Amino acid sequence: MKYRNFLCMMLTLCWSSIKLEAQDPAFSQFFASPLTVNPALTGDITGKWRIVSNYRSQWIGPGNPYTTGTVSVENKIFQDAADNYVDENARIALGGMMMYDQSMAGALKSNYASFNVSGNIKLASGGGYDVSGARIRHSSKIKMDAAAEQRLGIGLGVIYGNKRVDPNKLTFEEQFTGNGFNTALPTGEAALSNMKPYVSTCAGLMYSYITESVNFDLGVAAFHFNKPRQSFLKDEKQFLAPRYVVHSNFEAWLSDQLILNTNGIYQRQSGASYFSIGGALGYLMPSQEKEVILNAGLWYWSSNAIVPYLGFTYGNFQVGVTYDVTISSLKTAPRTARTFELNLVLRGNKQRSSGIIPSPWR
Repeated sequence: MKYRNFLCMMLTLCWSSIKLEAQDPAFSQFFASPLTVNPALTGDITGKWRIVSNYRSQWIGPGNPYTTGTVSVENKIFQDAADNYVDENARIALGGMMMYDQSMAGALKSNYASFNVSGNIKLASGGGYDVSGARIRHSSKIKMDAAAEQRLGIGLGVIYGNKRVDPNKLTFEEQFTGNGFNTALPTGEAALSNMKPYVSTCAGLMYSYITESVNFDLGVAAFHFNKPRQSFLKDEKQFLAPRYVVHSNFEAWLSDQLILNTNGIYQRQSGASYFSIGGALGYLMPSQEKEVILNAGLWYWSSNAIVPYLGFTYGNFQVGVTYDVTISSLKTAPRTARTFELNLVLRGNKQRSSGIIPSPWR
């Protein structure tokens, strides 16, 4: 079985060296993994700092699953003791993330570390506009829209990554003795060298329209646009292809207790692309000392899966769980593929006011 897995890996690597198909890991809960979506999302939080952890176990069932995990930390800087920005017109935040990704029962492992810096500036604020473009007067009916604010965020980041093969978790043809495999024998695969570490860059922009009742974000980002070399077989022509991202987000109060959160994403890398779109409804429990929100939603992922989501927020802590319901050809396999994701978020100095729309991803 291990030898067959090795053959599959070799075929994959050879195909990658021709088609340059190396791709970044992706999450069904992309909305809860901001630093893998857009560096401009660094520090886009309803508090001063945020710690996020994601765990994904993919394709449990047909074979050894792929597992991916992240831990990230973000912090706004230049705030006073009351956690208010000295200058609300400009905000700066720093963020860092560690990620691991492994497949073939841990035989192929990848590790990543990134550091981001983001800035967010106020473009305009004041009254809203009617459909004719004329400035509307403040009234109780449109009071919230009258406080509209437009902002622009920019983020830059550096990524360090490496990949390696663990030969102790594989067996090779040269190790077969007729009575089984002897892993103490040489592998005969000297050409299979571990990939050298690489450093890549990322950048992103995000436009935001914010009121007390509605938030809208639209962002674009690019990762690995310096095309770092990446090859197990010392192929100088193989590189990590750039990844391009477009994402949007819409949040709104539907009532005093009901919140609508929707978003979508489109990514393209190495000629392959996918999109995901969906949303969740949040119910704010009334008369609670700490903010308690129950979230439930559904996402559609590029003809591959329907992704139900359940989330729970208690004060500064939040948990989200998804389970991918496969709708691709894998659903007909003798053993159905299963994918599970867990997201944990801890926020510091979280703001709670009428001007903040609670969201599972801020």
